[in-house]
Amino acid sequence: MNAESKIKELGLELPPAPKPVAVYKPLVIAGNYAYVSGHGPLKPDLSLIKGRVGAELDLEAGKAAARQVGLAILATLRSELGSLNRVKRVIKTLGMVNSAPDFYDHPKVINGCSELFAEVFGPENGIGARSAVGMGPLPGNIAVEIEVIFEIE
Repeated sequence: MNAESKIKELGLELPPAPKPVAVYKPLVIAGNYAYVSGHGPLKPDLSLIKGRVGAELDLEAGKAAARQVGLAILATLRSELGSLNRVKRVIKTLGMVNSAPDFYDHPKVINGCSELFAEVFGPENGIGARSAVGMGPLPGNIAVEIEVIFEIE
């Protein structure tokens, strides 16, 4: 099954592809790789999930925010590539969690995005190398920011 069909089967709603808020491109293609800039948890109504995980947000809310970031990344991929079916595989994910100083479950938060990609692209192609780290404040106090490198066709 291809990624576009999987999105429909799962009943996923992608937000509008986010527009850059500074001087950068949301996606750059170099050879067979798509480098996706850091994305935040943009919802379909254009609002953002904000707050520190481990303070204002619990682990499950943080994981849901990471999943929402994944949906925003998929929206950018579709907008820039024309179809998610051009994605061959996830290569590398960097997940940054806006976290309280005593919160240590950053990988569990970023699983929200990684699990989404595994659902959409399959476990063989949807799971790549990954880093998950805690940060001080993220831009606009968003809960999670994620950037990803994809191999494309």
